[in-house]
Amino acid sequence: MGEFATVLSAQQYQKSINRPVITGIGAVSSLGEDLRSSWRRLLAGKTGVTCQQPFADLPPFPLALLGNRPTNVPTLLEKTVRAAIADAQLSVPLPDCAVVIGSSRSQQSRLEELAHRYYQSSPPVATDFLDNWLPAFPAETSMAAARQIGSQTAVRSPMAACATGLWAIAQACELIATGTCEQAIAGAVEAPITPLTLAGFRRMGALATTGCYPFDRHREGFVLAEAGAVFVLETPARAQKRQVPAYAQVLGTGFSADAYHISAPTSTPESAILAVKQCLAASHLNPEDIDYIHAHGTGTSIGDAREATLIQNLFPETVLVSATKGATGHPLGASGAVGAAFSLLALQQQTVPPCVGLQQPEFPQIHWVQKSQPAPLNQVLNFSFGFGGQNAVVALGKSPF
Repeated sequence: MGEFATVLSAQQYQKSINRPVITGIGAVSSLGEDLRSSWRRLLAGKTGVTCQQPFADLPPFPLALLGNRPTNVPTLLEKTVRAAIADAQLSVPLPDCAVVIGSSRSQQSRLEELAHRYYQSSPPVATDFLDNWLPAFPAETSMAAARQIGSQTAVRSPMAACATGLWAIAQACELIATGTCEQAIAGAVEAPITPLTLAGFRRMGALATTGCYPFDRHREGFVLAEAGAVFVLETPARAQKRQVPAYAQVLGTGFSADAYHISAPTSTPESAILAVKQCLAASHLNPEDIDYIHAHGTGTSIGDAREATLIQNLFPETVLVSATKGATGHPLGASGAVGAAFSLLALQQQTVPPCVGLQQPEFPQIHWVQKSQPAPLNQVLNFSFGFGGQNAVVALGKSPF
């Protein structure tokens, strides 16, 4: 089956049928307060991006806020975990359920508030520094989720820039495959709209000035967003024993690094192609087997061109492609998880979401989906290409039951 897939041995076949299934989703974005409302607005071509000025000492920006003011990671985390557990028809405590939840920025807003208080005092004092700093430690996000569900098994806190969400799914699959657990919650949450984050990306020239337009000739950059998505993964046997339906099965994953620059990706997609090939091989799939690609599609000049080149080089022109950041904005570490949530509903409802904001494609050879459309979907790919060249790809397939 070519360089991407091989004939399965008996042992490989056994592993393939034991790949985790996803039985629960909890998600929130600027499009809606839950997954279903976000999905409906996405299919209608709506966007959650609006011009906002949350901080008086910074100018207005197009942003994708959940409300009128920036939210925080604990609020997003509690809501998405609770929704995922309920969707999977589970109840807490879940002592044997592993936790793999990451965040690129974690609770940076709390650290910025603490630093502001510290430097505004005269002379600077830090009597409450430890009590305030510890809850902002990066691992606190997954630890809080573990406390929420009563988990007493493995807890992981991946952080891989924009690839964090897909890393979390992959690590949960690893825990299940190795027998560490039969069930895990995995995903990412992000509340990155802080003064430091906005000022930093503005200084880099990465932020859009009017909106996010992935793969468009007139794209401007990306739009910072708040969002989160958390999933319940479990062995097929456990899900069937509980008599619950599954959205899809995780077929395989692939990862690579550019090893090029602290923030910028390489202008050519060789390293990202390695991640795609690794994922296809692990999934025992060829490029022709992929029906839909949920692209990373941030709306940046270099990033979109690199990703489009990858798609053109590897996949047939018939594969359907869209990116959803024109609707949700870019929630950094949560972007892959949010994309996976939309892909799971695409598989379930056999409907491809549109590439909101794409009006004049710069890469017309690709089959862009500009309006939602029904389509027979069996296997889909999710791309996440993070700052610093962290590349992640996850393949999802229709539920085996």
